[in-house]
Amino acid sequence: MRKIIFVVGIIMVISLLIACSPTEKAVPKVIPDTVADEEQTVPVMEEPNDNSNSDNTVKITASGFEPKTLTLKAGTTVTFVNEDSNKHWPASAMHPTHTVYPGSDIKKCGTDESIFDACKGLTQGESFSFTFNEKGSWKYHDHIGVSSTGTIVVE
Repeated sequence: MRKIIFVVGIIMVISLLIACSPTEKAVPKVIPDTVADEEQTVPVMEEPNDNSNSDNTVKITASGFEPKTLTLKAGTTVTFVNEDSNKHWPASAMHPTHTVYPGSDIKKCGTDESIFDACKGLTQGESFSFTFNEKGSWKYHDHIGVSSTGTIVVE
């Protein structure tokens, strides 16, 4: 009986040694430098600028606002540009008061207050910019063509 236990023990030790031993030697791999004489540069990913008018422009066309919905971060300025030959007047909803965006009101047109209201019809090529500081989903319309609407989502 002792011989059997002894043999089983030796078999177990040998099995453990075999199972735990590495199967191949660790050899460092050398990757050839294919561009040894040239300067190597790593491309840098730039963060988008939330206040860039090129990224935050709403075009006003004969078909309406493009894009219809724009999502951005609080503190971002949006520029509305009239690309149509007809006049357009972007303003906070609801028609005719323009009071949905906090602090905006058509009655404040002509004052020095910054309101979400162009306060006039923009001719072709004219623009109106507004900085959205309040988080929420803000509907707007064309005061001259009230069926044309859009939404600014501020996160």
